[in-house]
Amino acid sequence: MVKYLLFVTTLVLTACQQHPEASLYQRLGGETGVENIVDGVLSGIEHDSSIVHHFADTDIPRFRRLLIEQFCELAGGPCKYTGASMQESHTGFQITQAHFDALVNHLISAMQQQQVPIEAQNEFLAMLAPMYKDVVYR
Repeated sequence: MVKYLLFVTTLVLTACQQHPEASLYQRLGGETGVENIVDGVLSGIEHDSSIVHHFADTDIPRFRRLLIEQFCELAGGPCKYTGASMQESHTGFQITQAHFDALVNHLISAMQQQQVPIEAQNEFLAMLAPMYKDVVYR
């Protein structure tokens, strides 16, 4: 019996080592997935009259690059975010909770379109949630 349990334990440990849990970055789809999510968010913003005005003077290609970097780094990918702090980059925009919620809804929609598992969506949103205080009413 002891030999059997040792054998089963060895099999389980071996299987876990061969199939480690995917990182959040991987569950978001890696580089391509993060890029597609950001593109989905940008498309949502573009078609949302309630928030598009906040981006009227934004260099969209630069914004896209920085958002990809930020999402990638937050999710544990190989990127390094090179942009300004959230507080610095949102000061003066008078972003309301409704504006913030609209952007989050575009992010959720983009992740759903990429078929990101709900657990990964929730994990990623939980990483972004603390930024709320640095974005809203600045």
